[in-house]
Amino acid sequence: MEALTFLAILVGVAILAYLLSIRDQRVAEKKLVKWLKDNHGNAPMRKYKDDELYHLKGYFENHKEDFQIDDITWNDLNMDGVFARMNYCLSASGEEYLYYMLRTPKMKDEFEDMEEKISFFSENDEDRIKYQVIFNKIGRRNKYSIYDYLKLLDDTIDFSNTRHYVMIALILISIFLCFFSFGIGIVLTVLFMISSIIMYFNHKTKIEPYLVTYTYILKVLASVNYFSKQDNPVLKSDLKRLKEAADNLKGFGKGSYILMSPTRMNSSGNPAELLLDYFRMVTHVDIIKFNRMYKLILDRREDLDTILTILGRLEALISVACFRESLKDNWCRPLFADGDYSAKDLIHPLIENPVPNSVVTDKGILITGSNASGKSTFLKTAAINTILSQSVHTSLALSYKAPIYRIYSSMALNDDIFEGDSYYIVEIKSMKRIIDASKASGVPVLCFVDEVLRGTNTVERIAASTEILKSFAKSGVLCFAATHDIELTTLLSDDYNLYHFEGNVTDNDVHFDYMIKDGAAINRNAIKLLNVLGYDEGIVERAQELANKFTETGVWA
Repeated sequence: MEALTFLAILVGVAILAYLLSIRDQRVAEKKLVKWLKDNHGNAPMRKYKDDELYHLKGYFENHKEDFQIDDITWNDLNMDGVFARMNYCLSASGEEYLYYMLRTPKMKDEFEDMEEKISFFSENDEDRIKYQVIFNKIGRRNKYSIYDYLKLLDDTIDFSNTRHYVMIALILISIFLCFFSFGIGIVLTVLFMISSIIMYFNHKTKIEPYLVTYTYILKVLASVNYFSKQDNPVLKSDLKRLKEAADNLKGFGKGSYILMSPTRMNSSGNPAELLLDYFRMVTHVDIIKFNRMYKLILDRREDLDTILTILGRLEALISVACFRESLKDNWCRPLFADGDYSAKDLIHPLIENPVPNSVVTDKGILITGSNASGKSTFLKTAAINTILSQSVHTSLALSYKAPIYRIYSSMALNDDIFEGDSYYIVEIKSMKRIIDASKASGVPVLCFVDEVLRGTNTVERIAASTEILKSFAKSGVLCFAATHDIELTTLLSDDYNLYHFEGNVTDNDVHFDYMIKDGAAINRNAIKLLNVLGYDEGIVERAQELANKFTETGVWA
């Protein structure tokens, strides 16, 4: 009777714990829904820890295309910051696919399906939130990408269950032997059980690193079940492919509790879980299940990749819809056509209260102007918008019309102490990769170059810069370049349209309007800025005198 009472209490506690967990999940879900409604249209408020972006490259590095944004361009433009500004994803799969999209601009005008889905998520708040709740169940807690963990599966592992079945058979035989010779049978039973437990812990340490992967895969497969219950004509094709791929992985989740139980080998005194732990140690049932799951993933990796791709893409498109909503009216759908590069009121996504700038050009542009006047920011604004236009079909402008391009930049470079390269060597290597790209087949190249060859002396810089920029023009590369070398405006006036930024310097202040203007820069403000910042008047006057004499004679006095 006491045993039955104790058992009833255990069952009651288990049921109560289960009901409380369901209640907590529903409360958390209601809070999430409210948060998604209240914050729709706002910029993301997420603060990133140092290790939270490690996993982003996983999908990208395992899905290479003919053209993708290289590391130099990505870092030049602070695209990590742009990603963070438009990342509304709640799952790791969505984040990784959004990152992949930004690094993989389309080389064809193939945005119809994307626009249909983005429009659906933009116009149907209830459905969008419903899907976001599902993605939140998948989560993004892992430090590394699931693709990093899947690489571990390529390691040589003996996933055969033969030795485990043999050990179970030996234990059963020894127990059966007890009925005929108890002494020998019990000794063998104890020896085989001890051997089995030792073998268990040897294997247990090997499989632990993989359990994080398994946990995530189980969450992904569970989300497919949620999605399969949705009846949505816009997503019908995606949901059908999801179900087909998930059906091929059905066996992965069956019986997985024996391996994935949160109290596995940590029962904390729970008698039922304690008994189950001993059962695992003797029979290896969790390791046997692990090996079956392992083999299934190896055999059906393409199906898992299909699921991760579809789920990741859907959530990435939700993120794009939310990003557009946060931009209010400061965005447009780009148009792609041969001819001029034309953009009206381009803005930078990371600048608060940005100054819009427009440009229409049928050839490369050369921008001059003083420091801090806006040259570099304009180059980055144009480059980022070209990437956004060709990746997420969203331009931060009133209008954008241009050809499809392969996009490169050479801007925020540093010397490479590990390779032993000087700044100039890094520069010319960076420029060489653009020249090489222009010789390869494909859509034309659009490049952005800030302060061409600043790492060398004036005479050679002007000579080399002139010929490099001319070679871009002759090879069909559209180049947006900024320079302090006013001489280039004369040398390149036939090949480039000239623009400039300028600032007004008074005796004690400097003002920039950050507006791009036609023609080459007329004002030179670098020496005047010395005076504004409190340099000795003698230094300023002598510097200005030297500059004036050089301008008049072409010789340094």
